Amino acid sequence: MKAHIHNSSEKIGLITLVSIVITSALGSGIFTININLAKAAPAGSVIIGWMFVGFGTLMLALSINYLAVKMPELEGIFSYGQAGFGNFIGFFCGWGYWLSACLGNVAFAVILMSSFSFFFPVFQTGQNLISIITASLILWGLIILVNHGVESAAILNTLITCCKLLPLLCLIGLGIENFNFSVFMSNLWQNSNSLIEKNNIDLIGKQVRGCMLTMAWVFVGIEGATTMAKRAKNKSDAGKATVLGMLCLLVLYVLASVLPYGYLSRAALSNLAQPSGAYIFKSMVGSWGGPFINLGIIISILGAWLSWTMLPAETTSLMAEKKLLPVVFNKKNKFGAPTFSLIIEGIMCQIFLLVIYFAADAYNLAYSLCTSSIIICYIFVGLFQIKTALKNKVSKEKYINLIIGLLTVFFEGAIIIFVGLKYLFLCFIAYLPGLLFYLWVKRKEAFVFSKFEVIEIGLLLLGSFYGLWIIYNL
Repeated sequence: MKAHIHNSSEKIGLITLVSIVITSALGSGIFTININLAKAAPAGSVIIGWMFVGFGTLMLALSINYLAVKMPELEGIFSYGQAGFGNFIGFFCGWGYWLSACLGNVAFAVILMSSFSFFFPVFQTGQNLISIITASLILWGLIILVNHGVESAAILNTLITCCKLLPLLCLIGLGIENFNFSVFMSNLWQNSNSLIEKNNIDLIGKQVRGCMLTMAWVFVGIEGATTMAKRAKNKSDAGKATVLGMLCLLVLYVLASVLPYGYLSRAALSNLAQPSGAYIFKSMVGSWGGPFINLGIIISILGAWLSWTMLPAETTSLMAEKKLLPVVFNKKNKFGAPTFSLIIEGIMCQIFLLVIYFAADAYNLAYSLCTSSIIICYIFVGLFQIKTALKNKVSKEKYINLIIGLLTVFFEGAIIIFVGLKYLFLCFIAYLPGLLFYLWVKRKEAFVFSKFEVIEIGLLLLGSFYGLWIIYNL
């Protein structure tokens, strides 16, 4: 894999790209989603939430597919922002994507330690020193693995996808077998079965908004195939893999989150320990169920963590190629891996791990920050879809793609406005180190900025200062 790393025989195919999409998104979320959704809403509102989030995410996947086919030369999700709106927006999207990966890895670490506690009591005290040390060792172990060859890690990723789907499918299968329609109907709505009364409609709207950030979190990673497009046998496969992977994920998420409402009461679901999937399965099959599902969760998280170690390193490497970061980010070792990018990624993950791990609700905080930081990238995908569609000649295809882009922007913007604005400002603080790297590149241009870049940098600084104000007032 050394000198011939780009040989076509070692390129990534469609099936592997789909597995990267699934594994990138299918981490801890599917096994922990029950508690967060049950606390936020009854089954009826959860179903409405999935309809909204599923449709919005499909629009995003179709946008990615359209752009991947239309402009296969663009690599990495940040490249759409750069091509459509300039270098600083490209940097902004790329660094946001990179941050989301680092924060997502912290979320994986927190729930992974909870899974370990099922087998090893030393982890049961939660956010303790042994958990931080163990999570740190896994973090750097995965960095070393990816540093020894991204393609080999991608193949391992496919194997992990197959292994972790078994316990998940067992959980869903037993959920169907044990589904009790009367229990489900009692969990369908909170106050009554009527959707006509205004108060109920307002309540349902509030409940759906309460589910949105959690639902959006479990789809983070569907752009993984696009980030790996450079290593694909056929770059158009990246778009196909995004849509296919997203649809597979939606089916799994709906089944895994809705079926338990037909087995346990909403109150019981809300009071489960994390990871909730293990305790639901244990209640269905007996004592062996907990270890079985927890082992699946551990494999699932490690697979997602592996993907989210590859993807950000690829992103910063591509950003360096596009002159958005210093060239050292793209310097490859003998295995073809961007070592410096991986080291910087590891350092940032380690910092986030130490800071967030001591938060009152570390897992929810980590995934909320992760989701908020990547949604900005998704918004610019939709905006670029709109801009690209407007350039086409008048046709049915033009208006279809224009509507898809508008719906993508509307959906992602709604999540930020309703539930993620505070988290977005907190993320802006972590943009400051990246801004220094961007300015280092600009020094070669004598620090010449367009008027739009000056405004954009000013807004970023204001946002980061407001994020610091939020922390000060906590």
